[in-house]
Formats: sequence, C-alpha cells, structure tokens
Amino acid sequence: MRKYIFLYLVCAVTLFSCQSSTQTEEIASDSTAVDLEEGVEMIPIQTPKGEFRVFTKKVGENPSMKVLLLHGGPGMSHLQYGNFKDYLPQEGIEFIWYDQLGSAHSDQPEDSTLWTIERFVDEVEQVRRALGLNKDNFYLLGQSWGGMLSMEYAFRHQDNLKGLIICNMMSSLDEYEKYAKEVLGPQMPPEVFAELMEIEKNMDFENPRYMELLMEHHYPLHVLRMPLDQWPAEINQTLEQVNPNVYVYMQGYSEFGITPGASLEGWDVRDQLKSITVPTLVVGGTHDTMDPKHMEWMSKEVANGRFLLCPNGSHLSQYDDPEHFFPGVIQFIKDVDSGSFGK
Repeated sequence: MRKYIFLYLVCAVTLFSCQSSTQTEEIASDSTAVDLEEGVEMIPIQTPKGEFRVFTKKVGENPSMKVLLLHGGPGMSHLQYGNFKDYLPQEGIEFIWYDQLGSAHSDQPEDSTLWTIERFVDEVEQVRRALGLNKDNFYLLGQSWGGMLSMEYAFRHQDNLKGLIICNMMSSLDEYEKYAKEVLGPQMPPEVFAELMEIEKNMDFENPRYMELLMEHHYPLHVLRMPLDQWPAEINQTLEQVNPNVYVYMQGYSEFGITPGASLEGWDVRDQLKSITVPTLVVGGTHDTMDPKHMEWMSKEVANGRFLLCPNGSHLSQYDDPEHFFPGVIQFIKDVDSGSFGK
C-alpha cells in the first residue's frame, strides 16, 4: 500500500505526458553514479544510525550570495528546482542543488527513526559546514516540506544565515488542512469533493478513484497550473524519484492534510515565528495549495520580513509563474546582499 499511490501518480503523469522515456533522467540507485559530475559533492552525514552520504551540486560561484535549496516531499528531489539554472546564474547568484537523506541521488537507508525534523535540521547544518556556508553568504530556500525544514533550521541556527526564503508553506499543518477542506475542496464540483472526502474518511487510499479525481480537479489547478501533458520533465522526474517510505511516514497519503499517525501530524510553529530575526522572504501563490493570506501574515510575524505573491502561481510557482517568482526572489537576495533590505 505504501508505494501504490505514488506508482499510480507516476503512471498517470507518464500516460498524459508527451515526453519519451529517453528524456527522463535515469534514477541513480547507487549514489556513486553521480560522483564525477561537475560541481557534485557527496557529503558524509553523521546520524544516530551511522554515516551516510548526501548529494549536492553547486551551480555558479559568488562569495557573498550562495543559496542552498531544500526540496519538498519529504523524500522528493532537487529536480523540483531544475529551472533555477535558467535564472539565478545570469544574475551572478550561486545556488546548490541538494537531495536530502533518503531522496534521489543521496543514500536511502531503510530506517524510519531517521525521518524526524530534528535529524533533518542537523543534516542541513552538517551540509552547511561542509560547503563552507556562513552568515556572510548563506541563503536558505525551502519549498513546501523544504519550507518547514527551513523554518525549523532558522529556529535553531539562524546565526549562520544571511537570508531565509520560505516558499509555498504555511506555519501550521492544522491551518493547511482547514484551508484545503474549507476553501480549496469546495471549489471542486460538489460530487467530486464529496467522493474524495469519503475516500479519506475510509482511509481507502488504494482506491484508484482518489488519484483520478485529484489528477483532474486538483493537481493541474493548485500544484502546477499546466495541463498534465505539459508538465516539465524535471517535475515528472521528481515524481519518479520520490521515496514513499519517507513521504508516507512523515506526511501520509492525504492531499487535504496530514494523514492521522504520520509523524508531522500536529506541526505548528505560529508562535515561534517572532523569534526569526534574519531577513526573510515568504513566497505564496494565489492558486497555491497553501493559503496565501496566511503566508502574508507569516511575513509580518517574523521580525524582518517581506511577502512575495505570485498571482499566476500555485504550489510550484517557479514553474507556473516564473515571471513573478524569480524577479522577487532575486531582488530579495540582492537587497540583503547590498544591505538595502528593510530600508
């Protein structure tokens, strides 16, 4: 059951996609396969279960503007940021693709005790040190689960940060579930939403109707606002590379909240946002799975924040609203670097 929902989604995307299998990047089953790529560094990570290696790949070079990217999921891939190469290098901004432990090109141990927020925060800190990132150059950008992780990192280690960018992530999963069920769900045809809620109530996530309905009425509207046959290759590859053992353990199966029993259930850091004093950009999309009004509120709760709304964007605003996403992110990074942010 753990892998079924992901296999169904991958098959559905592949069915609707016009891309041939030759366009799909081969999934590395052995992290050594990527060692020789230019810019790649496999970083050793110490964990309570021993040493593992995680994939990073540096693009560009800038001594004062280095952006470490935290992907979503959990258990997905740095490829969700594949199009960053088309925007940041041209502005002289260095960035680092990074697969978290359990994801894509990084080692994938089968031990659920490793899938905790605290251990992932420690992993990010080890990656930071290995890459030589510090308060004079280190920007942390996280989207969705990566946004959660970036907040949690800032709560513990913001003295190491130059800037923080939280993309498409609310500060409370209960509020996310409320928004999904009270705002987004009712935008669907009533009979569709009722059927989805009945499936969720019965925990019948193996039912193929669940993904069929989401693929038609949810994903192309709130995850990536493009017809399925136009989804970028990087996003299709991200879906192919997802590690369901990490995703399901932490997030669960539901697209309208956190499945009861998943380890992230109840996560809420609203009352901690005021402790973040580092310059912070919060990014939301008008059509996001996350409430843009909540994310605007977050930008005011942190001590030194700015809000960027992507009016045409959904959960993956870098792909369906790059015209607003990238200029806003780039301007934030440059404003912080020049010392003009907040002035």
